[in-house]
Parts: sequence; structure tokens; C-alpha cells
Amino acid sequence: MDILLVASAFNSLSQRVYAELSDLGHRVDVVLATHGPDPVRAAVRELRPELVVAPMLRTALPEDVWREHTCLIVHPGPPGDRGPSALDWAIADGARRWGVTVLQAEAVMDAGAIWAAEPFPVPPVGKSDLYRNEASDAAVTAVLTAVRRYAEGGSHKPLPQTDASVRVVRRDPFRQERRRIDWERDDTGTVLRALRGADSQPGVLDELLGLEVFLHGGHPEDRLRGRPGALLAQRAGAVCRATRDGAVWIPELRPRRASGDPAPFRRPAVSVLASHRPGLRLTEDPVPPELPPGRRTWTDIRYRQDGDVGFLGFSFPGGAMSTDQCRRLLDAYTEALARPTRVLVLGGTRDFFSNGIHLNVIEAAPDPAEESWTNLNAMDDLVEAVLRTTDRLVVAALAGNAAAGGAVLALAADQVWCRSGVVLNPHYRRMGLYGSEFWTYTLPRRVGPEQARRLTTEALPVSAASAERLGLVDRLVPTAPGDFAAEVRRLATALAGAPDLDGRIAAKAAAREADERVRPLADHRRTELDRMHAIFFDPRAPYHALRSAFVRKSPPGSPRPLAPAAGGVR
Repeated sequence: MDILLVASAFNSLSQRVYAELSDLGHRVDVVLATHGPDPVRAAVRELRPELVVAPMLRTALPEDVWREHTCLIVHPGPPGDRGPSALDWAIADGARRWGVTVLQAEAVMDAGAIWAAEPFPVPPVGKSDLYRNEASDAAVTAVLTAVRRYAEGGSHKPLPQTDASVRVVRRDPFRQERRRIDWERDDTGTVLRALRGADSQPGVLDELLGLEVFLHGGHPEDRLRGRPGALLAQRAGAVCRATRDGAVWIPELRPRRASGDPAPFRRPAVSVLASHRPGLRLTEDPVPPELPPGRRTWTDIRYRQDGDVGFLGFSFPGGAMSTDQCRRLLDAYTEALARPTRVLVLGGTRDFFSNGIHLNVIEAAPDPAEESWTNLNAMDDLVEAVLRTTDRLVVAALAGNAAAGGAVLALAADQVWCRSGVVLNPHYRRMGLYGSEFWTYTLPRRVGPEQARRLTTEALPVSAASAERLGLVDRLVPTAPGDFAAEVRRLATALAGAPDLDGRIAAKAAAREADERVRPLADHRRTELDRMHAIFFDPRAPYHALRSAFVRKSPPGSPRPLAPAAGGVR
């Protein structure tokens, strides 16, 4: 079928719906509703779709569109749930199970007939993690079911919400007054629910050191204690803040726009406070990647070893990797190589693998061009270390999405294992970049030069299933998000015990040596970095405007995100 997706942003769910519908042979296009109703009407007139699907929509569809065309809306709540803050309420109320409903657009928001619904469990994670994983799995299942039912013609009748089996619950928007934390009275569990319910958007409005900020993300601390609300320590860019009965780590802050901060967007908490209070001194509370038994504290890089398998986990907010994060991860990787293992697994237990360099930190830097360059070189150092590892097998385990340099980081491993719900974006053009991280070596090595050219020039999202067919991924791991880590442990243990492992390691080392004779890694790096240096240090390069618009959440220049990448490079 010809299907038009209408979305408020081409976000992770919209990309996954696009990729999975395309995999099924549907012809799919996308229009963004952020530019108002007219581009939506224009896209409908031009494309004449058989079906309109809205995976993520903050505003109503134009009435003439939904009256003249069947329009299916994805609502992140169970049947009968109504209101714009469904997941917020699920987390705040401590729901153990929730759901996604695909319903037909009509005059009353969220009140249309139900085409499909799918339940999902609610683990104790942040809202954005829940959205990209359990909710996304359920949403895609429900969308594919609804599309199949629609394609079958009149044999399926959607369930009206007036049916006695549907319990209608109208929920108010979840505003900041409900999110506010009372540090003197709220216990740690209450604080964590508030932080997790707003981890990506909108954050929890609060005040720190006289600065109004939004708090993003929250993790429990097991030892540090202090006066409720006090800042106790810092670690890896995060701050630890005391609660009534414990403490929590807060990785990121966002200054309020009215605060006067020139960088009113999310970035590491310590850097936000330091820019407001120069000379700020918070006690550093480091922990090793391999935590002692019994510790329950937050760190963004973890290591553990099970027999011949090492697991180097990392989890950075939004998947972005700053210069500091790249360097610390490289240090941890180097330490991991000193351990007696035969298999080394890279990747977190759930959510993002990596999205490459940290555009928010770059945008806030005094010299964004210089910070772009420094960050990219730190990322290249990490990727090169992986590529030059020849004494064991390295596995990249993708529990969640990966894009740009983060996707290419995964390709540096010997094997890429990918959860079946993951979306890959192995390209750079939509940020106006040529790319680095040795993509000119690893991408053609896996998919061939012609396919590599297509992936990097078309710059479209790729489903996990398509990635496996193309050769980007070696193994699909068809598990629920919460089961991925255990399955990876099982597979890695089996790999480490394989009788041909020594031969595979030897063959890997020989292949790397042969490739080095044909074209040294240093040459790939130099060529890529020459192109990137020219972009970074050209103030007229589209990268700077595209980066700023992305970080500052400005509407994209075109309402058609699948159009050829603006400002792309050849």
C-alpha cells in the first residue's frame, strides 16, 4: 500500500514504523506536522495515500484530511485512555503493565474506534527508555496489525470506544506542578519516579545554586548521605543530590530559557553548574568500572567478567558521547584488554548503543569547531582501539538504536548482535557531515562499496532485519528489551567455548594484517579527518546551522524529512 506517516518529529518510533512498513513492501513517505496543517494537506494531495498513520503526533490532524482519508493514530496508552501524558501517568502511578492503542482519527482526541491494541510491561526505567523499547515494540506490533486489518478490506470492523468492553479514562496533562520534588519530604523512590517520568522531556523544574534548571534522569546511590536537597558529589559529569532517606545521581541539567544561559539545552550536570558558578567545587566520588559486590550506585561505564567473557557496558544519556566519555570508555576498554578473556562484549544492557559525538556539548563549547574536532578524534581513538584488537573476538551488542559514528563504532567489532527492535542510521549526511570513525573501511568491508554508497547517500533508517540482510548485523536477538542482556550472556558464553574460537581469532588477526598492507588504517583516518576538518572549521558549512537547530529543537527546514539530505556532502 501507499502509506503516509504524519508525525510531529521523525523520532525513534516514527523511524521504526517507517523502516518496518517498508520492509513489508509498503511504499512509505513522511510529512512533519510541526510546519502546520498546510504541508500535511499538500502531502496528502500529492501522494494520494491509501492510508495515513500518525506514529507520534502532538497536534490534531486537519479535519478535512481525517474526514476524507482513513487516519490511524498511535496512542501510548491502553484502550480507553485519553490525554497527552499517557506514559507520564503510567510511571507516576507505578503501573506494572500499560498498553498502546491504534485508533481512528475523529473530532475528539483519542476517542476514535480501535483498530489494534497491544499491552506491554513497565519496568523501573526512564520514560524515554520505556518509550523506545517496551512501548515501541508494542506500538509497532499494533501498527502492523492495524495496517494488515485495513488492507484486508471490510472484513475487520474497528471497535468503537462506546463499546461496553472499553473503559474510558480521561487524564489531564502532566504539568510541572505534579512533577515538583519536595526534597525535605519525598523519599528516594518518590524522587526517582519523578525524575524517570521526565528524564528526556520535559525534565523536572527545580533550583540548584540559585539557578532554575530542569533535572534530567535519576539513579539511586547506596552510600552517600546528607541534608535533603544538598549536592553531595560529582561523578562522570553527574551530580549526586541528597533525598530524605538517601541520594540520587542526576546526569543532566537544562537551564530554563529565561535563565539567561546561552546554552538552554540538556548537557552534563556539572558543566551546567560550573558555567553558572565558576570555581564550583564538588567532591569527586569515583568508582571503578567493575563495582565491588553489593554496591548499588550509578556509573555510566561498567565492566564485569564471567569466565572467558568480559562485558564492557556503557550507557550515555541520549546515546551521545562527549570527548570525556569517549576517553573514559577508551581507558576502560584498554583495562578490559588486560583481562584474560577470549571474548569481549561491548554495549549496555538496554536502550541506546551510541549516536556518536555529543552535539549538545559541542554547541555549548566556547569554540564549537574546536570541540567538534577534539570530540571526533576521541571517538576515532576508541574505534581504532577496537579495530586493532587481534587477540580476542569483540562483539558489539546493540540493545538499542545506533546512529552516525555510534553505528560505525559497532561495525568495528568482529560481530554485531542486535536486538530485533533496533533501528540503525549508519550515515552522517543529515548533519551535513562526511563522517569518520573509519567508516570508509568498515562499512564497505561489511556490505560492499555500492551498498555503502547507497546507505550513506540516501541516509535512511534501517531496521534490524534489513541490517542483517545487508550484512551490517551478524545476529538478530529476538528478545524483549528486559531479556536482551541475559541472552547476550548466554550467546557470548557459547562463543567463548566454541572449539574453533582459536582459529577464528587467528583468522581475524591475519585478515587485519592483510587489510593493513592494502591500505593502512592511518590512511583511512587521515582521509576522513581531512574532510571533517574542512567542514568543522568552515563557518559557512551547513553542519553548524544543522547542529544548532538539532540541539535547540528548532523545527527542521523541510516538512518532508525523507527528501535528499540538505547540506549533505559527497
